[in-house]
Amino acid sequence: MATYIYETIPRRKGEQPTAFEVSQSMLDAPLTHDPHTGRPVRRIISGGLGVITGKRGFTSPAIPTTGSSARYSSGCCGTCHS
Repeated sequence: MATYIYETIPRRKGEQPTAFEVSQSMLDAPLTHDPHTGRPVRRIISGGLGVITGKRGFTSPAIPTTGSSARYSSGCCGTCHS
């Protein structure tokens, strides 16, 4: 089960949204309404923590090897290393 963050959609200008968490299967459709209040909600996209493993393991991008893509030889997509 994954934990998703939702927030209520403000009805009036200046109204603050209320955030809450829900444990759902990744296969479940996103909620459209708060299960407790019935107010409309939207799911918030937030960062997470993931671990990428492989045969090579993880190597430091600061240690160059050979080739133009060698900097990302650990399996990293490269977006976190500018």
